[in-house]
Amino acid sequence: MVESGLVLLVVLAALGGLLVGSFLNVVAWRLPRGESLVAPGSHCPGCDAPVRPYDNVPVLSWLLLRGRCRDCRAPISIRYPLVEACSAGLAVAVVLARHGAHDLALGLTLIALLVPIALIDLDHRIIPNRLTALGAVAALAIGLASDPGGVPQQLIAGAAAGGFLLLAALARPGGMGMGDVKLAGMLGLFLGRDVAVALLVALLAGTLVGVAIMARRGTAEGRKTAIPFGPFLALGGVVALVAGPAIVHWYLATFA
Repeated sequence: MVESGLVLLVVLAALGGLLVGSFLNVVAWRLPRGESLVAPGSHCPGCDAPVRPYDNVPVLSWLLLRGRCRDCRAPISIRYPLVEACSAGLAVAVVLARHGAHDLALGLTLIALLVPIALIDLDHRIIPNRLTALGAVAALAIGLASDPGGVPQQLIAGAAAGGFLLLAALARPGGMGMGDVKLAGMLGLFLGRDVAVALLVALLAGTLVGVAIMARRGTAEGRKTAIPFGPFLALGGVVALVAGPAIVHWYLATFA
């Protein structure tokens, strides 16, 4: 019974992730442009034709249409099905790694925020306050509803993570934005003490990418290359969600 219940939960997470991923594509495109997320409905940016319901099935429609608009045959970016599939995969990973309504609610909500945040930061070099503020409110609401005793730890982790990146931003002006600071604080509210794993992964990944860029373009030019840090924080958040408790337990058992 337990195994069959898990299978059902995984299937639901995959289907839900596909549907949510489709909406997250809309968020990533419209939010930074100041457009409504609900109106008008999905339409082709080339010919402005509305997307038919049967052409709006996550991943499958893109494959059947061979990545082109049904009306004008303009290409549809492969990013759309990739985001949908990625959202589904991340939702499944959370379901497999996290247990209990509290952890699942926090994990799935965080994934739904990190995907558009990473995409928007990659495209526009901004992390919208609307998303980080919404995330902070959602994390605290989930905590108050399902685990009130853990809210102080959420607040401490959020303040510590945001404060850590704030010090980094002040120490090196221009190297990190306030959007990154707010995102780190939001991660702390969702992850608790596991946010340390998220920050470590983000810093390591960012450093490795920076070193790779300098190796390719030269140190002087590489140092001038602007790299958004939000996607690295999002990566760290995902790693912390899936493996954070195990990593923290290993560290405490090994070094504490």
